[in-house]
Amino acid sequence: MTTGPTVALFATCFNDTMWPDAPRAVVTLLERLGCRVVFPREQTCCGQMFTNTGYADEAVPLVRRFVDVLGGYDHVVAPSGSCVGSVREQHPWLARRAGDEGLATASEDVGTRVHELSEFLVDVLGVTDVGASFPHRVTYHPTCHSLRMLHVGDKPLRLLREVRGIDLVDLPAATECCGFGGTFAVKNADTSIAMGADKARHVRDTGAEVLVAGDNSCLAHIGGMLRRQRAGVRIMHLAEVLASTEGAR
Repeated sequence: MTTGPTVALFATCFNDTMWPDAPRAVVTLLERLGCRVVFPREQTCCGQMFTNTGYADEAVPLVRRFVDVLGGYDHVVAPSGSCVGSVREQHPWLARRAGDEGLATASEDVGTRVHELSEFLVDVLGVTDVGASFPHRVTYHPTCHSLRMLHVGDKPLRLLREVRGIDLVDLPAATECCGFGGTFAVKNADTSIAMGADKARHVRDTGAEVLVAGDNSCLAHIGGMLRRQRAGVRIMHLAEVLASTEGAR
């Protein structure tokens, strides 16, 4: 029975095209918690890749579209701290740079209602125990945008600690960047690979079966390293673990 708020899912283009299990898991999880989840089909990219590579003018239409498509909802949730950070921090700047103060104000207003998943669960719904069960040894990588831009703090870890059956182990040097950084990995490949190798080594040191994070972009980077090393470590989005009822009785 739906008893909670209506939530618009902002799937993000990266997840939609490459990792659709993550947004599906968000729907499963939020519906289990009593929310009504809707998916506005007109949504597109947030424009972060344009902005980060210097194509600010080209990103402005995407800011406008985001406001038009998602601005009418009280809550917007995304399985990506990176994209939520772009919406909150870059969208108003892009609009003001283009001289559109009305769009800047609207994007700031919408940004107050756009949440990364762990923020929404802990700060809006007020829950840490989401009824999940996942009997595996897990380590968690805090992604840069969620940690430094959104300041989610330990919210993801608080959620993971309540998962039944989980063996949650600390990741050494957890707050160090994995080296992906979107187009940084393309423009600075050698540095990106070195940083990713460090992160993969720390993951292996934990003896974890599963590496969890809140952004599939970072997981793709670290996971690629682990696969090439044949480390036997799976990667999973935070939403997938929180939606899991594996081993539940």
